[in-house]
Amino acid sequence: MKINDVELANVAVRRSQYPTDGKPEYLLIGRSNVGKSSFTNSIIERRNLARISSKPGKTDTINFYLVNNDFYLVDVPGYGYASGGKSNQKKFGMMIEEYLSERKELKQVFMLIDFRHKPTEDDLLMYNFLKYYNVKVTLIATKVDKIGVTQREKYKKQITDNIELAQGDTLVLFSAKTKLGKKEIQGIIEKDVYGVES
Repeated sequence: MKINDVELANVAVRRSQYPTDGKPEYLLIGRSNVGKSSFTNSIIERRNLARISSKPGKTDTINFYLVNNDFYLVDVPGYGYASGGKSNQKKFGMMIEEYLSERKELKQVFMLIDFRHKPTEDDLLMYNFLKYYNVKVTLIATKVDKIGVTQREKYKKQITDNIELAQGDTLVLFSAKTKLGKKEIQGIIEKDVYGVES
């Protein structure tokens, strides 16, 4: 998939601020500091359109990135970051719930988890939350380059043993550094949006 044009088209905190053009949307969700900005920049082939912050939990809006004028990557606040405060976490939760509840344009969710660690309770809750809304989920295991090749099956099993993927959901190993998994993710979008496989 060739990325010709990317822009931050909408910044929203409520439904009335969402795009109204009916283009397909792909939601990016994950714990704070899981590598969401690096993932976004890699997929859209830009260095710093999505800001990479050393301070977790910086994003507090729903950001709609319009790609090739054909589809949106939708970035939402990270979950599970305690110092954001319970009131902020509740606000983020309500924002995400409002988005998920009636968004017909949503094709699927890319849920990011850290490959190096066992899925957290927050990860399990989020996956179950997404399945409650009956959306398709591709689980993206980030920072795979931090684990040696011979150890990866063990770490992969650690994920699949703890998150029971529903039928149709898949796990993709990803590294922003080595580009592992990038073409696979772009291919998922390409098949949906353009009806072709890369």
